[in-house]
Amino acid sequence: MREYGCQGTTRHFIYGLIALIFIVWFCPLKSGLAINKSQKNAALYLKKADRCRTLLLRSSKRKKYRHYWLNCIRRYERIASSYPDSKEAPIALYRAGRLYTSLYKFSGLERDLEHALSLYQRVVEKYAHHSVADDAQYRIGEIYYKYKKDPAKAYVEFLKVDIKFPSGDCRPKARKMLDRLAVKLRKKDVIRETSGAKEGASKVLGNVKDIRHWSTPNYTRVVIDLDRPVKYEHHLLRQDPRSKKPKRIYIDLKGARVSSDIDSQIPIKDGLLHRARAAQYQDRIVRVVLDLESIGGYKVFHLYDPFRIVVDVKRSPAKEEKILTSPKLTTKRRVRKGIRKAKAPDKAVTLARQLGLNVNRIVIDPGHGGKDPGCYLGRGIKEKDIVLRLAKILAKKIRKRLGCEVILTRTKDIFLPLERRTAIANINKADLFISLHVNAHRKRWVSGIETYYLNMATDERAVLVAARENATTQKNISDLQAILNDLLLNTKIHESSRLAYEIQKGMVSELKKRYRHIRSLGVKQAPFYVLIGAQMPSVLIETGFLTNPTERRRLLNTVYEDRLAEGICKGIKRYIDSINLVYQGG
Repeated sequence: MREYGCQGTTRHFIYGLIALIFIVWFCPLKSGLAINKSQKNAALYLKKADRCRTLLLRSSKRKKYRHYWLNCIRRYERIASSYPDSKEAPIALYRAGRLYTSLYKFSGLERDLEHALSLYQRVVEKYAHHSVADDAQYRIGEIYYKYKKDPAKAYVEFLKVDIKFPSGDCRPKARKMLDRLAVKLRKKDVIRETSGAKEGASKVLGNVKDIRHWSTPNYTRVVIDLDRPVKYEHHLLRQDPRSKKPKRIYIDLKGARVSSDIDSQIPIKDGLLHRARAAQYQDRIVRVVLDLESIGGYKVFHLYDPFRIVVDVKRSPAKEEKILTSPKLTTKRRVRKGIRKAKAPDKAVTLARQLGLNVNRIVIDPGHGGKDPGCYLGRGIKEKDIVLRLAKILAKKIRKRLGCEVILTRTKDIFLPLERRTAIANINKADLFISLHVNAHRKRWVSGIETYYLNMATDERAVLVAARENATTQKNISDLQAILNDLLLNTKIHESSRLAYEIQKGMVSELKKRYRHIRSLGVKQAPFYVLIGAQMPSVLIETGFLTNPTERRRLLNTVYEDRLAEGICKGIKRYIDSINLVYQGG
């Protein structure tokens, strides 16, 4: 029996070996044949769907009946669901969206437009690298412009073509639409302002309340404060040697007047700007003039609540002066009070220097402060106190672990305008800018950690978070054309995205080692005022929800804050490591 058993085992082994050889030799071939067959099937079904569409569009009779349209649309949708990885899938979804849009012209049903938008969005999100993705994004903007009659939303969607698909063939068309919509939106605002003027001319005039500035020899930020939103235009005038007038920027504020209690002649003399002056140019127009000593480029945008116009002026890189010491913040209001520069780093070779001298100075911004508590609950629990504690812990870790110089925008409980926080980072020529915040939600069970970088909001909750952190309204957030235009000039979006992902990953992985139910809400995009105009990679971190009992208890615990700071620090280190790999060609 034992001998028979051995023979049976040997026989089974031989059979198994033969089966294994068969699998090794023939299965890859079958797999390859299956892939080729799948591709051929997708191409064949696409041709059949195209034939269905051609017959439909050529027949005036068929176009009157909905079932003919849906028959062709379903053919396309079937290709995308059956062969999602084929090159025909995004084309099928795009053509199905086009059919739904055309069907709407006959049906007038809003749901047909919604189906089209959904199909286009699938192409943009799932097949972003396909040549038809920019076409789908353009069609989204077209629907909002032509059919939904929402120019503000259309503007945002066309702008996405410009930002997300810089090499797409739809970009020129999208830019033309942006120019057309910008004119239309401005006219709409003028009509609104004119109708307001009819109700009472004195009420529509906005007062120029103040002109503030922060300066270094290489960068200056000027802020014009008003008591209400106004329309404005800005222009650059060339130097006029005959009249001995320097190069200058002038900004015309329409429907405005100069308050008598402000200093209308403000000397700056920082090597970039000579002075700023404001005067009543016409009855309803205030002209603010910035006399320039030397300039490489400038940028103008506005912020809301309160309304103010921000002008950033930068020296050209070729003419930048070397600043051996950290630059001072200068302002006629002595805004430096309460802000101290971090101690200079050790002159020994630091980790930052070992990693390619790419990140040497980091500015950490504890959100809110002073009269602005941020989100707060009873018993004296305020966001501004939590983020300040966290910022100090994080600063110590970065100095110790990474050897970087760290500057805090505030080291105690004082109020700082959002535009000044970014100016501090720019003036100190920071390599990274990190703004710390605590989240809130009306539902107590909502929890999680998320990291943002500057871009258009990707979902409704991101809009709500941005509105709260900007201390403004949702309406203003959805109508930020100037800020969206500013994004096109921001070359740091890609780097900010990489930094955000590394920090988010670092926080979540570090906290999960010691705590249960750590929820990652991921990396998101939104137009945060505090990040606009930053000349370095910059992110905003929402470290948890103060309204959630568990996260509130943890955020008030120093051990948890230490672990959170450790995670942020590790994320920054990974970002620096990735830069080092790029510089070394790894």
